[in-house]
Amino acid sequence: MKRSFLCILFCLTWTANPSRCFADAPREPSESELAIGGVGGVYFLAGPGELTVDLEKRDRNRANIRTELRAILAGPDRRILQETVIPDDGLTTRGQPGPIQRARLAAKVPRKGVYALNVTVSQDRYGDHILWGFRTNCPHYLVETSRGHRDRAHEEPIVLSNPEQPGNVCFLPRRTEFSMEITGLPKDAGPLQVFDGRGALMETLQPTADATASHAFPADRHRDAVPWRLHLPRQQANIQIDGVTRWNSSDLYPNLSLWTPDPASFFPLAEYRWLLTPYSRAAYGKPGEQGEIAFQVHNNAPVEKTIQLGLEFPETSWPVECSSSKVVVPARRAQDVLLKYTVPPAGQTRLCHLRATPESDPDFSTYSTLTVSAGTAPASRSFEIPLVLKPYAHENELFGYLPDYPVENQMYFDPENRPCVKMPGGIAMLRDRAWSTVDLTAAVTSRVPAFEGSSFGAPSAKIAFDRDGDMYTLASAGRKIALLHSRDGGKTFAACLIPGREGEPRSFDIEQFSGQNLLDGPPPVLRYTQTAKDPDLIWRSLQDLELFCPTKVDGQVVMSEPVLLTKKCIGLAAHSGIPSCVVSRGSKVNVVWGEATDPNEKPAGVPTYVATYDRTAHKAGQPALVAYGPPANDVHNTPSITMDRHGFLHVLAGTHGRPFPYVQSLEPNNAHAGWTDPVTLGEGANQTYIGLVCGPDDTLYAAFRLWKQGEPPFPASHHATLAFQRKPANKPWEEPRVLMVPPFSEYSVFYHRLTLDRRGRLFLSYDYWSTFWFYRTDHRGNRRALIMSPDGGTTWKLVETADFLQAES
Repeated sequence: MKRSFLCILFCLTWTANPSRCFADAPREPSESELAIGGVGGVYFLAGPGELTVDLEKRDRNRANIRTELRAILAGPDRRILQETVIPDDGLTTRGQPGPIQRARLAAKVPRKGVYALNVTVSQDRYGDHILWGFRTNCPHYLVETSRGHRDRAHEEPIVLSNPEQPGNVCFLPRRTEFSMEITGLPKDAGPLQVFDGRGALMETLQPTADATASHAFPADRHRDAVPWRLHLPRQQANIQIDGVTRWNSSDLYPNLSLWTPDPASFFPLAEYRWLLTPYSRAAYGKPGEQGEIAFQVHNNAPVEKTIQLGLEFPETSWPVECSSSKVVVPARRAQDVLLKYTVPPAGQTRLCHLRATPESDPDFSTYSTLTVSAGTAPASRSFEIPLVLKPYAHENELFGYLPDYPVENQMYFDPENRPCVKMPGGIAMLRDRAWSTVDLTAAVTSRVPAFEGSSFGAPSAKIAFDRDGDMYTLASAGRKIALLHSRDGGKTFAACLIPGREGEPRSFDIEQFSGQNLLDGPPPVLRYTQTAKDPDLIWRSLQDLELFCPTKVDGQVVMSEPVLLTKKCIGLAAHSGIPSCVVSRGSKVNVVWGEATDPNEKPAGVPTYVATYDRTAHKAGQPALVAYGPPANDVHNTPSITMDRHGFLHVLAGTHGRPFPYVQSLEPNNAHAGWTDPVTLGEGANQTYIGLVCGPDDTLYAAFRLWKQGEPPFPASHHATLAFQRKPANKPWEEPRVLMVPPFSEYSVFYHRLTLDRRGRLFLSYDYWSTFWFYRTDHRGNRRALIMSPDGGTTWKLVETADFLQAES
């Protein structure tokens, strides 16, 4: 029998004994064997005993790249149990598949739960250049094909490549009508068959002359008998199934590309995805101190579920209580439960497992882990730079970071240096040493008739303040946009409509505090309206850029008429960096933007322009071309502008994986009297997504994504870091410093936002995002955290509310 890449030991069917999920003795490998393309991983429902996973990998050698397969075995609480790397085969013959290479991962399983095998490949985030597979002694598992992201609708075709063996793909069928398409079949594939969960033949698919097969299945037939099974007489195919490898908004389990080659291995993971999160929590405190940690019980099923909860102790028990022994969770909802604990004696650490088991499916059960240590959390101290994130171990697991403040967005500070942050539907503020959130829908007491809604959206996360302490932010109600204004510290707001162009694609920006720009009144507003989209260049569009300069009359905001600055703006990229595109002082408003160019031309990059608008004269000067941000026609290249104490303007032109060009105006507060020649922030620096502020001593600070190639901890590939750079006044830019290293190679983004408080302390909010769907999907919610530097970027620490209180005026 020829060796395969995936040989499954078919050990047991879905057991009725929830305490054990392993066969008494392994059996010979089945003749049904697979070779899988793509990356992703496997989830195992494993019980007490030893879990073994034998991995196999074969390089396709389609390109001259170094493909190292990284495999991580993690427990139900996502603690790493074992990690291994299967290296590149070292062959250089293009198109010649290499030999099969193998590795084993094994772990003692002390208690039942959902274990994870994470599979990634260097320089191959889509898994196009390798085939992989596994054997396991666990009878219940599901493969999740989850590649790196693409800039289009999410799809995860199942790729099989072992034509000498038959095979199956078992899956949950969409309840409504769905289609299945199979391409890349062998010429002599023979008919394909689809069975329901009871083995009844649903359909026979005859391949066409071009080696494809397809079928549309009507709604509701045999949906009570799952999983369905697609049988291939020869296991070579690219398989697309609606609701399994591609999704729409009505699917029950979007983005969960779960399947198995063996119907006996199936278990109801989709229904109980994220049943209990976070998977682990670490807490610190004084000996004998009382504390509590919230966990969420999530019901991913379309019907109400009752979940049993219980506590387990790996060693001796200690004082921990769960707020409930049972919760009833509505369909597609989550409910908090609290673990109340007592901190152990000095120098000691205690563990407790919170178990969750659905009453209707007692064979499914998993747990999260609480770790409590006596002492001060490392998060209270400065961390060593760079902070190296680990797979499944981020700020809490590494440092005991438990923010006692909102982290949904970046922090802004009013003139009294009190922090506030935009929240879904509201604004959270620290007042009288406590955080509270204002519901904007209820707080907007003065509205115009055209701006009504049961809830408000947030077209921007920015918050601005004028010198009187008035607060401003943007809100949306349907297609209407308004500038909200508060005169009482955010207790109530009045809405000032920004009218026009409601039927067109738009984005908005406002001026916010970037270090030396204290507003005299309402912030200037920028409106970007897309007028054309390039069908051939994904990052190129034409947008009208308009400036609004609202005023405050008798304490009320009056919106101005828009001033058209350009019809060729490339757009606004603000999810990372959240650049400052406008800065003002007195009557002068300075705006920076990038422009689209003719695709047939070959400019050095996106041309970056700055214009000064005079509010007194009601006139904008001729835009000044100050730099080019490579490559051309790329909306990533949004520039950023700030000013120093003397009013000189400082601009970084945006780039996409290239060094940022930097320029300074020759006259204060004036874009039209000349600029310095552009200088880059570092030869060969692969920078993207600008965050730019100016400190009290006129030092410039920039935060950005910085690519690294062939360097530790990922010498076989490239990786994206979160980096920082500064320019002391009248001195050159210093070398970039890496602040954050990701847990995985290949593409990453940090959704970073750099702000500073009224004393010049730096605050950097970030939310690590890996290209790999398997890793991202496993985490429910965001990972946003907040770090600060009290000394101009020399040292950094994770933020606590105490850090805000120390800086209040």
